Amino acid sequence: MKTTYYPEDDILEIHLNKKPVAREISYGWNVNISYAVDGSICEIVILEAQEKGLYPISTERQAA
Repeated sequence: MKTTYYPEDDILEIHLNKKPVAREISYGWNVNISYAVDGSICEIVILEAQEKGLYPISTERQAA
């Protein structure tokens, strides 16, 4: 997984794999998801990511 944030435009790209994109679907006006032929998600693009509280990304791990 690779993430890229563009602060000048407040856009967050999350690349999940390197499969070719077969189709893209918009979920609302600010979230676009790209899918591969096999139905897996290739990329997620979020507009106004920081404004919506989605950037910076925070990951937490629970103790085992």
